[in-house]
Amino acid sequence: MQDRSQLGFVQQILSLNLVPRHNGTGRHANDTSLSDFSEMWYGVFLWAGVSSLVFHLPAALLALATLRQHKTARFMPIAIILMGILGPMCGGALTSAAIAGVYKAAGKTMMSLEALVFGVGQSFCILFISFIRLLATL
Repeated sequence: MQDRSQLGFVQQILSLNLVPRHNGTGRHANDTSLSDFSEMWYGVFLWAGVSSLVFHLPAALLALATLRQHKTARFMPIAIILMGILGPMCGGALTSAAIAGVYKAAGKTMMSLEALVFGVGQSFCILFISFIRLLATL
């Protein structure tokens, strides 16, 4: 029963049509494939930004709760939130454009679920690299 509700939740998210359509002619109403470069780029970029904020917002709230009485470290949550916003806007925009460019050069269309996987995958890669770099500073 839980698998069906999760599948329904993913279908609801993908059916929100967060990516604007430039030319709606010749497409079916339920068509969720992204064929234009800007649609693919925006879909991957949007999911990278949302997933980055999902990772950084709890970290900032935890830092706010634990460091609120520290003299200088109480401003650390501001830096964490800025990295959650600036990271996808700078690096995420470039990698999203690279992914969309490869799809466009190959002549393929991107499904909305693929945009979600690529966007969230970028955030997971950043999270993984951040954790494995920790011991390199010792």
